[in-house]
Amino acid sequence: MDTSIFLARLLGPSMLVIGLGLMLNRATYRDMSLEFLDSPALIYIGGLIAFVAGLAIVLTQNVWVAGWPVVITIFGWVSLAAGIFRIVFPASVVQLGRRLIDNQGFLIGGITVYLLLGAWLSYAGYAGGA
Repeated sequence: MDTSIFLARLLGPSMLVIGLGLMLNRATYRDMSLEFLDSPALIYIGGLIAFVAGLAIVLTQNVWVAGWPVVITIFGWVSLAAGIFRIVFPASVVQLGRRLIDNQGFLIGGITVYLLLGAWLSYAGYAGGA
């Protein structure tokens, strides 16, 4: 199986479920986010997970083409950068996170991106239509 297809099949449904969870449980996710920001250990572990996941994607899917696989590559680089940011600048993560948690526009935008990108990657991975 092509790496792009595999990653689309992995990331697409994951993003759909996360987007759906955010949409249906906003208050719960807000509370979890605030608890996350209160724990330097969780910020560090979250950074490690994002860093390793992003690095794995970049190492296996660093494809810069005019087509849908480049979205997975960009996702990998963003995840890698987010992981580095959390590990190296945890205090800045707390400051930025607190500002974003109360921003309804950011929340709705995030939900929309997760749902649309998740649906598109799922379609590309399973139906091969992208």
